[in-house]
Amino acid sequence: MLEQLLIFTRGGLILWTCKELGNALKGSPIDTLIRSCLLEERSGAASYNYDAPGAAYTLKWTFHNELGLVFVAVYQRILHLLYVDDLLSAVKREFSEIYDPKWTVYNDFDETFRQLRMEAEARAEELKKSKPVGKPLAGNKKQGQVQKAGSEGGNKKKTEGGLGSDGSDGNGVKGRRRLENGFSNGNCVAVEEPKVNGLFNGKENTSSNIGAFDVNKLQKLRSKGGKKMDTVVIKGPKVEPKKMITKKNRVWDDSPPETKLDFTDSVGENGDNIVEVVAADQGESMMDKEENFSSESEGEEEEEVGKESKPDTKKKGWFSSMLQSIAGKANLDKSDLEPALKALKDRLMTKNVAEEIAEKLCESVATSLEGKKLASFTRISSTVQAAMEEALVRILTPRRSIDILRDVHAAKEQRKPYVVVFVGVNGVGKSTNLAKVAYWLLQHKVSVTMAACDTFRSGAVEQLRTHARRLQIPIFEKGYEKDPAIVAKEAIQEATRNGSDVVLVDTAGRMQDNEPLMRALSKLVYLNNPDLVLFVGEALVGNDAVDQLSKFNQKLADLSTSPNPRLIDGILLTKFDTIDDKVGAALSMVYISGAPVMFVGCGQSYTDLKKLNVKSIVKTLLK
Repeated sequence: MLEQLLIFTRGGLILWTCKELGNALKGSPIDTLIRSCLLEERSGAASYNYDAPGAAYTLKWTFHNELGLVFVAVYQRILHLLYVDDLLSAVKREFSEIYDPKWTVYNDFDETFRQLRMEAEARAEELKKSKPVGKPLAGNKKQGQVQKAGSEGGNKKKTEGGLGSDGSDGNGVKGRRRLENGFSNGNCVAVEEPKVNGLFNGKENTSSNIGAFDVNKLQKLRSKGGKKMDTVVIKGPKVEPKKMITKKNRVWDDSPPETKLDFTDSVGENGDNIVEVVAADQGESMMDKEENFSSESEGEEEEEVGKESKPDTKKKGWFSSMLQSIAGKANLDKSDLEPALKALKDRLMTKNVAEEIAEKLCESVATSLEGKKLASFTRISSTVQAAMEEALVRILTPRRSIDILRDVHAAKEQRKPYVVVFVGVNGVGKSTNLAKVAYWLLQHKVSVTMAACDTFRSGAVEQLRTHARRLQIPIFEKGYEKDPAIVAKEAIQEATRNGSDVVLVDTAGRMQDNEPLMRALSKLVYLNNPDLVLFVGEALVGNDAVDQLSKFNQKLADLSTSPNPRLIDGILLTKFDTIDDKVGAALSMVYISGAPVMFVGCGQSYTDLKKLNVKSIVKTLLK
């Protein structure tokens, strides 16, 4: 049974709800849908599942983009209601006819909805009754493989006719269902595979001996051919054997080298003084420098999009396209948007955006533009470009404050250290960027303590000890083969006694599929309850960014013993100086996790840490 149906504007004003249903929803599925799906450019999805204590809902929605209306239906997930999409499209059609922006109450729509609901339920019942007629086609699939292969044309027509009867009413849901069944049962499973199997089985049953003879004959011919080729090679001109190249002895210059090659710190009484000078000469961190972004002219970008969508204009003709740009188009449909969206998707993928993310973004933009009226003197390509730019800015802009210094001072007032845990896969630069964050905090007069909780990798403690000595900050270490969670807990207790403001916890690199190490990480996060969990990821990754972040979050949630597990709070992107314009990893990571990019590593010195410039990233992605 349908739990609720709402109609509201994009501004959040509820225009109408079904009073007949009146069921009190458990939790807040509508608010969660708006925050997690509609505002995050995931509106291209077919449905959204919401789990609440004692209930599991499925939400479906549709938009009227020209009027700025949203239609949402909520029902119990276990019911699998077939008429919801049909009902939503009918409600959208009828409500748009009576909608007036000046009205806020639509009590007269109750009777119309009751009639639309009865019609949709009746059509769903007819669809259920007609289902068994189509089942034998799929049920006898294995028995009639040879027969279907022999008479492909006749059976294909029958299959299409049988499937057409399911969707004969002409509504959106059944039409889509007919296409899905027609594709999966008709082309891929019922026609293509049986055809190959049928031909192969027929050949094997009728002339299996001949086939075996042909194989043996072919092998003999190959061996004979090989022998002939060998004789040809022998008769050819003789190739002189290559002379062995002997390695020449290197001649070393007797004069001493001019540049210093040994950069290791001298171990002695004056060693600390040398390190202090090195640390003092690093300069100001790039985190505190404002990056001036010079925005290029948008005309060039529009010209590029126009060039990519030229084939579409050639089909329509220059006069019709010019007339359309002057007069404006009545309503945009999917066929109008497809060329520009395809060009945008290809461009995003060349910028290292994961294919799955690029596909979802294009679907969301198409959903938000479909049905809108194109303004005069406006091209479709520029409209799609502007919609995509707005969507990317919305995704990359943090939804909460990421001012760590303010949070550090708030924790200091409560007389406890601010704890940051660095997690990530192997070799992404967790220890190096931890030292960069420590250097930035030291410049803001914040006392820092390092915790060496990477007790797994050989040399990890020594690496962090070197950074601590160069930066002149304390480090808490217990060596190797210790429980990282206990080491982190003792480090926090030590920092509390010493009055440190921040504790930076270094952890071992681990692949997202390594369950023992992921379990240890989940224990560390649960036991110490850090203020910030930073995922350190490379800017070089493409599709793997989706897998890494989604599985890290999933493992932290699944392996935690807490009912409210801690997930990834922020992202630190490393090696950003090596990717040129392929900045798509930032978009992929933020889209899949919802966590903001808090730091960007752009070099190998302590100062090479900066904030993410959202406008610069968006312009680079769409350039």
